Amino acid sequence: MARFKGPRGKVCRRLDYPCFESPKFSRITKNYPPGEHGPTSRRRLSDYGIQMREKQRIKHTYGVLEKQFSNYFKKADTKEGITGHILLQMLECRLDNIVYRMGFAPTRRAARQLVTHGHFLVNNRKVNIPSFSVKEGYEIRVRDKSKRIPLILDSVKRIKGDHTLPWMSIDKAKLVGEFMKVPERNELPEDFNEQLVVELYSK
Repeated sequence: MARFKGPRGKVCRRLDYPCFESPKFSRITKNYPPGEHGPTSRRRLSDYGIQMREKQRIKHTYGVLEKQFSNYFKKADTKEGITGHILLQMLECRLDNIVYRMGFAPTRRAARQLVTHGHFLVNNRKVNIPSFSVKEGYEIRVRDKSKRIPLILDSVKRIKGDHTLPWMSIDKAKLVGEFMKVPERNELPEDFNEQLVVELYSK
């Protein structure tokens, strides 16, 4: 399973953005990049640097590697519509992201591991590929043998009241959810400037 194995705290500091859902990385205590020179060597970012930083923020948030991200962009660029919006929608439709959004895992990283270990069914078929693209109307269900996994149960317990995301529905008692539609850009909670990524790849 190809994934980022570097120091996540340093990534958050370098990008000045909490890319990982764990509370451990939600607050950036040091407001300067990592390095031996500390806060004394803060440099103004160039336009290219700003574009690259935004790409890295999106890439680390969704947990994809450089080659994967590049492939997603190439596919988005061939489709009709706003390329940046389509790129984010494609990333949102990843199975590991859907599992996280539905509340079956506390983080995307945990969701990716649970999917890889085969704990979920998509339309009653076991799928263990985190990058699997979920389509409208697909049902995601926790396997019967996996319904007692503490990580899944504890994550679902943290969901307060009804699920608020308009593009999916969840039955917490049965541990099953439905992906009803591809979310619109204004429905996504992350505050990305995806146009910067488009400009970066257009050079």
